[in-house]
Amino acid sequence: HVEDWKVKTLANQQRKLTIHLTGFLPREEMYSLTDQLRRSCRSVCANIAEAYAKRRYPAHMVSKLTDADGENAETKVWLESILECGYISTNDIDPVLNLNVQINRLLNYMMIHREKFALKTDPKGK
Repeated sequence: HVEDWKVKTLANQQRKLTIHLTGFLPREEMYSLTDQLRRSCRSVCANIAEAYAKRRYPAHMVSKLTDADGENAETKVWLESILECGYISTNDIDPVLNLNVQINRLLNYMMIHREKFALKTDPKGK
Protein backbone atom coordinates (compact mmCIF):
# COMPACT_ATOMS: atom_id res chain seq x y z
CA HIS A 1 0.00 0.00 0.00
CA VAL A 2 1.20 3.53 -0.77
CA GLU A 3 1.14 4.39 2.92
CA ASP A 4 4.10 2.00 3.28
CA TRP A 5 6.21 4.59 1.51
CA LYS A 6 7.62 6.96 4.14
CA VAL A 7 7.56 9.80 1.61
CA LYS A 8 3.76 9.49 1.39
CA THR A 9 3.43 9.81 5.16
CA LEU A 10 5.66 12.90 5.17
CA ALA A 11 3.76 14.42 2.24
CA ASN A 12 0.47 13.89 4.09
CA GLN A 13 1.92 15.60 7.17
CA GLN A 14 3.13 18.49 5.03
CA ARG A 15 -0.32 18.77 3.41
CA LYS A 16 -2.16 18.82 6.75
CA LEU A 17 0.17 21.39 8.31
CA THR A 18 0.12 23.56 5.19
CA ILE A 19 -3.66 23.60 4.98
CA HIS A 20 -3.77 24.54 8.65
CA LEU A 21 -1.27 27.37 8.12
CA THR A 22 -3.17 28.77 5.15
CA GLY A 23 -6.14 29.30 7.43
CA PHE A 24 -4.18 32.19 8.97
CA LEU A 25 -3.48 33.98 5.68
CA PRO A 26 -5.29 37.24 4.93
CA ARG A 27 -8.56 36.99 3.04
CA GLU A 28 -7.11 38.92 0.10
CA GLU A 29 -4.67 36.03 -0.44
CA MET A 30 -7.50 33.47 -0.73
CA TYR A 31 -7.35 33.18 -4.52
CA SER A 32 -3.62 33.52 -4.97
CA LEU A 33 -1.28 32.30 -2.25
CA THR A 34 -3.79 30.15 -0.37
CA ASP A 35 -5.13 28.33 -3.43
CA GLN A 36 -1.71 27.88 -5.02
CA LEU A 37 -0.15 26.56 -1.83
CA ARG A 38 -2.99 24.15 -1.11
CA ARG A 39 -3.01 22.92 -4.71
CA SER A 40 0.72 22.26 -4.85
CA CYS A 41 0.94 20.44 -1.51
CA ARG A 42 -2.06 18.27 -2.44
CA SER A 43 -0.44 17.53 -5.77
CA VAL A 44 2.69 16.21 -4.04
CA CYS A 45 0.52 13.58 -2.33
CA ALA A 46 -1.44 12.77 -5.49
CA ASN A 47 1.70 12.31 -7.60
CA ILE A 48 3.24 10.01 -5.01
CA ALA A 49 0.06 7.91 -5.05
CA GLU A 50 0.22 7.77 -8.85
CA ALA A 51 3.89 6.76 -8.70
CA TYR A 52 2.97 3.92 -6.38
CA ALA A 53 0.24 2.79 -8.77
CA LYS A 54 2.72 2.82 -11.66
CA ARG A 55 5.53 0.99 -9.88
CA ARG A 56 5.19 -1.94 -12.31
CA TYR A 57 6.67 0.42 -14.91
CA PRO A 58 9.80 2.02 -13.43
CA ALA A 59 10.04 4.81 -16.01
CA HIS A 60 6.43 5.85 -15.38
CA MET A 61 6.95 5.61 -11.63
CA VAL A 62 9.98 7.89 -11.85
CA SER A 63 8.05 10.31 -14.04
CA LYS A 64 5.38 10.67 -11.33
CA LEU A 65 8.05 10.95 -8.61
CA THR A 66 9.60 13.74 -10.69
CA ASP A 67 6.21 15.45 -10.86
CA ALA A 68 5.87 15.11 -7.08
CA ASP A 69 9.32 16.62 -6.63
CA GLY A 70 8.40 19.56 -8.86
CA GLU A 71 5.20 20.19 -6.91
CA ASN A 72 7.17 19.91 -3.67
CA ALA A 73 9.58 22.58 -4.96
CA GLU A 74 6.61 24.79 -5.83
CA THR A 75 5.19 24.24 -2.34
CA LYS A 76 8.50 25.42 -0.87
CA VAL A 77 8.38 28.62 -2.92
CA TRP A 78 4.86 29.41 -1.70
CA LEU A 79 5.81 28.61 1.91
CA GLU A 80 8.81 30.92 1.66
CA SER A 81 6.55 33.60 0.17
CA ILE A 82 4.15 33.57 3.11
CA LEU A 83 7.12 33.76 5.46
CA GLU A 84 8.68 36.67 3.54
CA CYS A 85 5.35 38.51 3.56
CA GLY A 86 5.27 38.18 7.34
CA TYR A 87 2.01 36.24 7.33
CA ILE A 88 3.45 33.35 9.35
CA SER A 89 6.24 33.22 11.92
CA THR A 90 9.44 31.25 11.41
CA ASN A 91 8.51 29.04 14.36
CA ASP A 92 5.19 28.14 12.71
CA ILE A 93 6.58 27.46 9.26
CA ASP A 94 9.86 25.69 10.12
CA PRO A 95 8.23 22.29 10.75
CA VAL A 96 6.60 22.42 7.31
CA LEU A 97 9.82 23.53 5.60
CA ASN A 98 11.68 20.70 7.35
CA LEU A 99 9.15 18.20 6.02
CA ASN A 100 9.56 19.73 2.57
CA VAL A 101 13.32 19.11 2.66
CA GLN A 102 12.84 15.53 3.86
CA ILE A 103 10.32 14.87 1.08
CA ASN A 104 12.73 16.26 -1.50
CA ARG A 105 15.54 14.02 -0.25
CA LEU A 106 13.37 10.91 -0.21
CA LEU A 107 11.95 11.55 -3.67
CA ASN A 108 15.45 12.00 -5.07
CA TYR A 109 16.61 8.81 -3.33
CA MET A 110 13.64 6.95 -4.78
CA MET A 111 14.37 8.20 -8.29
CA ILE A 112 18.03 7.23 -8.07
CA HIS A 113 17.25 3.83 -6.52
CA ARG A 114 14.08 3.11 -8.48
CA GLU A 115 14.72 -0.64 -8.46
CA LYS A 116 14.08 -0.69 -4.69
CA PHE A 117 10.60 0.77 -5.16
CA ALA A 118 9.42 -0.72 -8.45
CA LEU A 119 7.48 -3.97 -8.49
CA LYS A 120 9.60 -7.01 -9.11
CA THR A 121 8.34 -8.76 -12.21
CA ASP A 122 8.80 -12.36 -13.17
CA PRO A 123 11.21 -12.57 -16.15
CA LYS A 124 8.77 -15.00 -17.80
CA GLY A 125 6.01 -12.40 -17.63
CA LYS A 126 4.00 -14.20 -14.97
